[in-house]
Amino acid sequence: MGHRLSKIATRTGDDGTTGLGDGSRVSKDDARIAAIGDVDELNSCVGVLLCEPMPSDVRDALTRIQNDLFDLGGELSIPGHSMIQESHLAQLDAWLAEYNATLPPLKEFILPGGSRAAALAHVARTVCRRAERAIVALGRVQTAGVNEAPRRYVNRLSDFLFVISRVLNRADGGTDVLWKRDES
Repeated sequence: MGHRLSKIATRTGDDGTTGLGDGSRVSKDDARIAAIGDVDELNSCVGVLLCEPMPSDVRDALTRIQNDLFDLGGELSIPGHSMIQESHLAQLDAWLAEYNATLPPLKEFILPGGSRAAALAHVARTVCRRAERAIVALGRVQTAGVNEAPRRYVNRLSDFLFVISRVLNRADGGTDVLWKRDES
């Protein structure tokens, strides 16, 4: 694992650079830092979502996901290091299968909303999609030291967050908010 911070106000970033987990320094607008920042923002969105009432199994899954996202950020901060494994993807796939089995089939597009928890899951989903775009962009500009698993993980995670938004609406006694096509 990389360097652990013993103090926060180091002032080493005053020059517009930041340290990676391997000790190297890069510009704060580097594609790697953008991807790390988007994953960090996603983790914060999941943290806000966890402040809402929800079924304990969903809470447990989201708590595990927060830890996975911290690992994912760690992986991104150490070029060539691998922390996200096939087991992380398999867990998301298992949760997707489990929760999808409890939901009615989608016949219309749904809008972000319903309960507050479901709406927050949608916000996390959109931030997750942005993190995915940042990871894809990173892989395009820095082919060395960028593994495939983080991209696959966030792609699967955005699907999971969509499904969880539907689960949370039902747990709150509601349903999906359906898109109504403009008939005019």
